[in-house]
Amino acid sequence: MFAMYYFSKIIKKLRGSAIKNSQIHRASKVESGSSLVNVIMDKYSFCGYECEIVNCEIGSFCSIANNVTIGGAMHPIQWVSTSPVFYEGRDSVKKKFSTHKRPVDKKTIIEHDVWIGQNALIKQGIRIGIGAVIGMGSVVTKDVEPYSIVAGNPAKEIRKRFDEASIKSLLKSKWWEYTPQQLAFYAPFFTSPDNFLSQLEK
Repeated sequence: MFAMYYFSKIIKKLRGSAIKNSQIHRASKVESGSSLVNVIMDKYSFCGYECEIVNCEIGSFCSIANNVTIGGAMHPIQWVSTSPVFYEGRDSVKKKFSTHKRPVDKKTIIEHDVWIGQNALIKQGIRIGIGAVIGMGSVVTKDVEPYSIVAGNPAKEIRKRFDEASIKSLLKSKWWEYTPQQLAFYAPFFTSPDNFLSQLEK
């Protein structure tokens, strides 16, 4: 039983990931089965298995769970038809009656220290603020404020992670820009925003 478990894990890892026109920081990780196109991922971030991320900037310290979809192309709903047989590019259907240019895809911005739960869907062109949490299975169609917890379809704010004063102070601290030495020094205080902010005042 244990041998089969580890064999399955090895097979899962061996699939590799598909990364094109992207910059992944050497301290970050993309798990196997994931596909990233036109993505910038900053330091200490990761995305799990089976993610699809297109045309997106991801900040530092972000945690993206399995089966998350971010960005991606949209069909032109303002045209007579939304079918790809009427616009340029390679698609599942090979036939082309015309090759009109589609509207340019919008870039999606995931700021620093964002946690995105499993099976979340993030629409192209939105911004998810620093420290936000996206509940698993959420469908995010609008911008998310810093340190907000959102969930649902469509995703709505449930609450803020901290009070407004703490959020303001954390944003002002810009701790995600700290050097490794600074992070090592302040890390013991990360379990409490109050303790961390008190140390900064010292």
